[in-house]
Amino acid sequence: MGVDLLNIEGLSALDTESPVVMVNLMRFHPRSLDGDGTGWDAYLRYSALTVPMIKARGGTLLWTGDAKAVALGVPDAHRWDYLALVYYPTLKAFMEMMTSADYETRCDPHRRNGCADHLIICTSEAYSKFKPG
Repeated sequence: MGVDLLNIEGLSALDTESPVVMVNLMRFHPRSLDGDGTGWDAYLRYSALTVPMIKARGGTLLWTGDAKAVALGVPDAHRWDYLALVYYPTLKAFMEMMTSADYETRCDPHRRNGCADHLIICTSEAYSKFKPG
C-alpha cells in the first residue's frame, strides 16, 4: 500500500482534465505503526497536512463519515472504518498532488502509519446533489 501503488497507467488513460470525485475507503491500524497513538491519530495527522494540499489544487472534501456496517455484501470481505469523498477539479490535480515530493515525504508516512488498508476509487459524475466549493 502506498503511493507506489498509485495506478498511474490506469489513471493516465482517463481524461485528466475532467473533474473527479475520489471515493476513499479506509481501515485503520489499532495502533499507529510509528507508536504515536492510534491509527486514527495518524490519519488525523495525515489529513491536517493533506487537506491544504487538496484545497491548493482547487479541490475540497465533500463528505466524510464513519463506516457503520456492511448493508449489502459479505461483511468480512468489505470491512472499512471511514469513508471520504474528495472533489478535484481535474484528475491531473489529484495525480500531481499524489506524486509530489511534498506528499510523499510529509503526508504519506502518516497515512501508511495509520491505515491498514486504503482504497481510492476514481469516479466521474453521473448525477450529484453535491456542489463543490
